[in-house]
Amino acid sequence: MDADTVRERAATLPDEPGVYEFRSDRTLYVGKAVSLRDRVRSYADPRSDRIAAMVARASEIDVVLTDTETQALLLEANLIKRHQPRYNVRLTDDKSYPLVELTDHDCPRIGTTRDPEEGATVYGPYTSKSDLETVLKAVREVCGLRTCSDHEFARRNRPCLDYEMGLCSGPCTGEIDPTDYRADVTRAERFFEGATSAIATPLRERMDDAADRAAFERAAGLRDRLEAVERFHGGQGGTVTSGPGRATDVIGVDTSGSEASVAVLHSDGGRVVDRERVTVETPDAVGPGAVVSAVLTQYYADREVPDRLLVSHPPDRDLADFFERTGTDLAAPTEGRGGRLVDLAVRNARQPHADGRAGAALASTLGLEDCTRIEGMDVSHAGGDSVVGSDVLFVDGASEKQGYRRKRLSEGNDDPAHIAELATWRAERALAGRDDRPMPDLLVIDGGRAQLDAARAALDRAGWTPPTIALAKGEERVITHDRSYDWPTDDERWRLLARVRDEAHRFAVSYHRTLRDEVSTSLEAVEGVGPVTRQRLLGRFGSVAAISAADREELLTVEGVGPATADRLASDL
Repeated sequence: MDADTVRERAATLPDEPGVYEFRSDRTLYVGKAVSLRDRVRSYADPRSDRIAAMVARASEIDVVLTDTETQALLLEANLIKRHQPRYNVRLTDDKSYPLVELTDHDCPRIGTTRDPEEGATVYGPYTSKSDLETVLKAVREVCGLRTCSDHEFARRNRPCLDYEMGLCSGPCTGEIDPTDYRADVTRAERFFEGATSAIATPLRERMDDAADRAAFERAAGLRDRLEAVERFHGGQGGTVTSGPGRATDVIGVDTSGSEASVAVLHSDGGRVVDRERVTVETPDAVGPGAVVSAVLTQYYADREVPDRLLVSHPPDRDLADFFERTGTDLAAPTEGRGGRLVDLAVRNARQPHADGRAGAALASTLGLEDCTRIEGMDVSHAGGDSVVGSDVLFVDGASEKQGYRRKRLSEGNDDPAHIAELATWRAERALAGRDDRPMPDLLVIDGGRAQLDAARAALDRAGWTPPTIALAKGEERVITHDRSYDWPTDDERWRLLARVRDEAHRFAVSYHRTLRDEVSTSLEAVEGVGPVTRQRLLGRFGSVAAISAADREELLTVEGVGPATADRLASDL
């Protein structure tokens, strides 16, 4: 990736905090930024040889938006631990950040931890331990929650010093009714889920009362705690989960474009650890709730369903009931910490996808309105025998297997003619309404000028004319009707087209091998011809018919074929 490419990518990014990844076939470097646009742009002029080498190796830059720089730091740490990028030299140890824990007891205990108890409700992680301790003291002053161990709690016969200081309501000795204590626990939960006023309002009332009584030292202490509480959710990051093993996924849907874009934020043990992007092809007049329903049913069909799902729009009622019966908490929050997480997921869904950007760049270069749907065609055969054609589909740079088609073609060793036959078949099926796929924005032919001209002529004759280009084998050039492009292999436009071309080739070869396996059964009947010899014969002659037509001397040139085997091949085929 060169400096101009870095600047172009940076120009598409928002002036917001987040995490960026330089990638090739794997993650090379992970970093955080207050402004993704400014930070990524700085890599156009690397500050060291090591970073310059990393930028040169990278082929794309992916980003994740976060609410704050603190959240970006936390996500950066987790992504570095997850991917172990070669060019990162920080945050690769097992350091973790403190969490707030409410234990799973009749009278829950509150405290900070890095290793939550089983069944506990956990909030965080938080980067500033000192700020967290100030806030935790404010929560205890308002809610009176205990911090003592279970052993101390069980053996108490009179309240401890925390009770005398107003930091605990004394549930150990029955100084508070269990129902009232549970209400105080709920108040604390509301605060850590984002309802700042649950703690800030009673703190402010106590501060004003202390000032009215001229207890200025007391008022000053309450003022400091109030300030810490009010800035807590703006500066501290993390998500919420219940228990160290409980996972939370946050699903945000954006339907502002022609297709729905979905971002899924994953948290593990209270830490936001990853993000995925999903593009959903939607019919007309489908709302975001239907998209959420589709994601819940399809995305989790082959994945483990998390313990908690936060979604940007409520799904179908039946689906929500299903998740409730399976024990998964499903909600569509609009406020509090959950609402902010959902909003963050929606903002990530609105970010341009890396492959979508490549398609937009390709469309601009080729003068097309759009380049979202790309079909790729190739043929495969062995010396003109068992000829097959493939037609694959990519949407937003990702393969769409349900859009793949294949066809057996006429025998013969004429690739342009085979491409013309395949293109005619695709056009005639589309015009007759036998192919429900829309016309692609771009059709990519695996081949050179001869194959492209043959395909375009066939499509013109049929009266079905999508924009069509070719990728020349060996020369690695992009050929259009009036010119050719020689892009470097790390160019995002080239990489997108190459993926389409390679997948069309793979699908064609796979089908061809299936047919070759079928015709090889006649060789299996020939005594003395085993699997290795069959493979060598087909590799040498290309087809059973060619083997049958070969003379004895030609057969003897194949390793493993002796005089007796050659005679049997001549007589039995």
